[in-house]
Amino acid sequence: QRDSVKMFSCCVVLFLLTTWSSAGCNPSPVLGDVVVDRYFIPKVCAREAKEGDYVRYHYNATFIDGKTFDSSHQRGAAKVGLLGEGRLIAGIDKGLQGMCVNERRTITIPPHLAYGSTGAVVPPDTTLVFDIHLLDLWNKADLVITKTITTPKDCKRSVMRTDFVRYHFNGTLLDGTLFESSYTRKQTQNSLVGEGWLVKGMDEGLLGMCVGEIRNIVIPPFKAYGEKGSGKEIPPQATLVYDVLLVDIHNPKDNVTIEDQVVSESCTRRSVAGDYIRYHYNGTFLNGVTFDTSYQRNSTYNTYIGMGYVISGMDQALLGVCTGERRRVIIPPHLAYGEQGAGDIIPPSAVLVFDLHIIDFHNPSDTVDIQITYRPEVCNDTTAVNDLVRYHYNCTLVDGTLLFSSHDYENLQDAVLGADKVIDGLDEGLRGMCVGEKRLVTVPPHLGHGEKGATGVPSSAVLVFDIELVSFEKGVPPGYLFVWLMDTPENLFEALDINKNQEVSQEEFGEFIKLQVAEGKGRIKPGLTMEQVVTDMFQNQDRNKDGVITANELKLKVDEDKEREQLRHEEL
Repeated sequence: QRDSVKMFSCCVVLFLLTTWSSAGCNPSPVLGDVVVDRYFIPKVCAREAKEGDYVRYHYNATFIDGKTFDSSHQRGAAKVGLLGEGRLIAGIDKGLQGMCVNERRTITIPPHLAYGSTGAVVPPDTTLVFDIHLLDLWNKADLVITKTITTPKDCKRSVMRTDFVRYHFNGTLLDGTLFESSYTRKQTQNSLVGEGWLVKGMDEGLLGMCVGEIRNIVIPPFKAYGEKGSGKEIPPQATLVYDVLLVDIHNPKDNVTIEDQVVSESCTRRSVAGDYIRYHYNGTFLNGVTFDTSYQRNSTYNTYIGMGYVISGMDQALLGVCTGERRRVIIPPHLAYGEQGAGDIIPPSAVLVFDLHIIDFHNPSDTVDIQITYRPEVCNDTTAVNDLVRYHYNCTLVDGTLLFSSHDYENLQDAVLGADKVIDGLDEGLRGMCVGEKRLVTVPPHLGHGEKGATGVPSSAVLVFDIELVSFEKGVPPGYLFVWLMDTPENLFEALDINKNQEVSQEEFGEFIKLQVAEGKGRIKPGLTMEQVVTDMFQNQDRNKDGVITANELKLKVDEDKEREQLRHEEL
């Protein structure tokens, strides 16, 4: 029974190779054809091998008894051949016809389609069995094949020759073997297009791509690495398949591009070199990925422009802007961070996109800007240094953001002008006003709260005050509590000594001062009560602190100042 099984197996094999001449298992001298067993066929077969095609394949070659006589695996390199040109043994040439990449088949070849009766590397009249795995397939007439997988809806620019591109890719051989990936490196591939930096097929395949587009590019070997291959990863005569995601595109000749400008109709001033500017921004790459934003920090970016404090592209982009303007700025890498990038945030050769909102700008030479919005027809007196002013105000940023308002408090705002009670710019803006007058006062930061800002006031902010003067009191020079508006009495002590006892009490002193003010002959320091002024002045004159002022103690303030000045000169 065992012998009959053997005989049956032999018959199956020989049936495939010969025709029957009689009963039993005897091969006929009539020779048969190649027998192909397609034992694995891939689900997707883009093309089948035909005459004129080049093929690259691995094989194990055995005799009928299973003994191996040759193997590409043992050689360490796949076999490359041209079909239909007589360069392969006839049986292999026929057996590879119609084969798909990644297909596996067994090809059984009779001697007359192998090495015949003469043999060569095998004994004469030997039937050969090849186990084939097709790895690659191409034709000299092949072109680079591109297929767009996804593309953005809005494509304003596509790749042209001489452009510089950044892209991610997965690179595989035609059988799906991965040979390289930019994702593994966590860094894009960066290159000029059409300048010989890339293989010819990639130069062609990238043309016409948009940022954000994903494209499949199939490159035949003669437009890739050809007969030499590349390192250990890309064998000779390998078709390359790239799945490419275009991240970035620019041209070395590009300049700054400005888009989507929104400018206020009330723009009366545009920025120039040397101005100090405050702006908010969102910074993204061309693919929309954000790398930085001032909004998350809740703080504007503040800088001088046109002086090299920022990247040159931003220096250009910030010139000629208006307060409140919004604009999108696209900066090529040679005007940004160049081939080096910036740390882990901005990769080399990256195009940067900034969406800007200009908050305000000023120049260090700016002065206070005063616009009178209302002035009474009758104006007999105006505010000056040392006056006590009372006013209402709203304080805003240039964009209208309200910071403070006197209307939020029960009492009016008051200040003595020139006494450092308010910021310098507001002090200046309150001078020369009539009661009832209204003004818009724009204060640059160097006359406001400066680079440090204040509670509720951003650093380097231009401030706008909407002011209405409600009332004011004329003031006195610094250090004075009372000033004469007319000539001083010839004998001041006699005028003070009402009861003529050669002493002046605080009551007498007070009565005299009140009378001078009432008659318009003098005035006291604004902001103080009459009692405060009288008490302070009397204590200053009562030099021995005995409760009365004598003629020897009494001195006018102006005389005291002269004596001090004389002593100072004598000391010098």
